[in-house]
Amino acid sequence: MKKIKCVTFDLDDTLWAVHPVVIKANDLLWEWLEREVPAYTERYSLSDLAEGSALRRSLLERYPEIAHSMTETRIRLLEEGMVSVGLTQKEAQSKAAAAFDLFLHHRHAVAPYDQVIEMLQQLKDQGLLIGALSNGNAEVAKTPLAQWFDFQFNADGVGTAKPHPLMFEKALEFASVNADEVVHVGDHPINDIRAAKEMGMHTIWVNPEGLEWAIEVEADWHAETISEIPKIVANLNR
Repeated sequence: MKKIKCVTFDLDDTLWAVHPVVIKANDLLWEWLEREVPAYTERYSLSDLAEGSALRRSLLERYPEIAHSMTETRIRLLEEGMVSVGLTQKEAQSKAAAAFDLFLHHRHAVAPYDQVIEMLQQLKDQGLLIGALSNGNAEVAKTPLAQWFDFQFNADGVGTAKPHPLMFEKALEFASVNADEVVHVGDHPINDIRAAKEMGMHTIWVNPEGLEWAIEVEADWHAETISEIPKIVANLNR
């Protein structure tokens, strides 16, 4: 077996809990909208921006090419809503961009799970490259974990979301490694585990939030805790 040279991670619900930070970012976004565009908050609710909302479904039916991008989807929702309450297109674009910038700033105020920093440092001490592969719009370089990561690819930048193979292919190309020289760590049975295995990568499943999945998770290893990851990788290289 080839030596492991690189470990890639999903981010949301793998290295930190995403829901608390998004809830706070959304609340602060709405407070900003109430001040800056009160007509918007009078007509719409925060739930209209959420995944699965009627407005979101309508938008993506008209613009299916942006479905992979949480950033573009949210900005378009804000723009269209602002135009509908009387702003000009130019005003709506400016306000929507400002609103999203505020949201994204707070979106990066993540709190890593316990043992994540120690785990990443142990992997660096093993001489491994560390990358992030995320369908979300958080940039790991703007989080408290920035110093441990060598690269990141996300759905916005790549143009497709996992489980599409392109993000994994980009990572292999950037790191100049073969698939069997990489371990991918994630929480999602399909987007992370199945997709990475189909690429030929080794896989570790973690479930920090204790979520129940309706399908079997067919990872090479199931890590009970995040702290187990460096040992699993080290054993692969023995």
